[in-house]
Amino acid sequence: MAQKMANVAVVGATGAVGSEMLRTLEERGFGVRTIRAFASARSIGQELEFMGDTLKVEELKPGVFKNIDIALFSAGSAVSKQFAPLAAQEGTVVIDNSSHFRMEQDVPLVIPEVNPQDIAQFKARRIIANPNCSAIQVIVAVWPLAAVIPLKRMVVSTYQAVSGAGAKGIDELETQIRSAFNHKDIEPHVFAKQIAFNCLPMIGALDEHGDTSEELKMVQESRKIMHLPELAAHCTCVRVPVFNGHSTSVNLEFEKPISVIQAREILRQAKGVLLIEDKGDFPTPLKASGQDATLVGRLRKDTSVAHGISLFCCADNLRKGAATNAVQIAELLLRDYL
Repeated sequence: MAQKMANVAVVGATGAVGSEMLRTLEERGFGVRTIRAFASARSIGQELEFMGDTLKVEELKPGVFKNIDIALFSAGSAVSKQFAPLAAQEGTVVIDNSSHFRMEQDVPLVIPEVNPQDIAQFKARRIIANPNCSAIQVIVAVWPLAAVIPLKRMVVSTYQAVSGAGAKGIDELETQIRSAFNHKDIEPHVFAKQIAFNCLPMIGALDEHGDTSEELKMVQESRKIMHLPELAAHCTCVRVPVFNGHSTSVNLEFEKPISVIQAREILRQAKGVLLIEDKGDFPTPLKASGQDATLVGRLRKDTSVAHGISLFCCADNLRKGAATNAVQIAELLLRDYL
């Protein structure tokens, strides 16, 4: 059977995730008939490379999505709020990497290894939401276990790379490291405090209870994606001075007994998981960077609860945490629905 083809657009094509989306489409051999790149006004006319051809960045404005089948958005919530509905009205299916639509009831929030069946719900709005980068890697690791033994409670601590804040986050860490080594004053711009040689336990705005928006994303999105609306969950998010690759510590409490051996057997066969079983080895963001798998290790019994397992996982937040997950959604969309 001939490969299905689609007219594709990438919105935010010059950003850290947008450029990774273009690279991922090319690497995975996605059925691109035509492709267009859109970005902010300052990037108009910039030349990008795709499949050996030159791709010129265009202005994003109403009417540009005519004849576009699938648009991958990664230009922030404000752009998605304005342009995703316009694209949908023009007949395009939007896969949106921002947080704007994720918790809307009639917009599917999808991780292909976990809830691919939810993609079918796109017909209501013609928008599919790509989950939070840390939530993706945690759920890829947790869902295979929760699908076998009912999950009661989940506690997550994240250690998130500066690339999660985009290219400007990477630039800030590099600049601050250079300043520190040259004994220059450090003035934060992207992050609230110095990130070089430091850890910042606050990502996003605080709510009235002291939780940040990033922490609430983990809790709320986990419940929606796994279809566990009553799941007890808690999260602490920390920005760390790592260029790329998020890490997470996960403590799970199940309704029934589960052994480390059983958990290991499940994860060994799980889609999207690379289980590191050598006792002297473990996941790291450096090892995960450039990969599409979620690396899982440090698997052990959590003796603080009756039926507990703890694990540590790492993933490339620009790839599986964003671009790869979006392209995987596009692949299923094209194969099964368009």
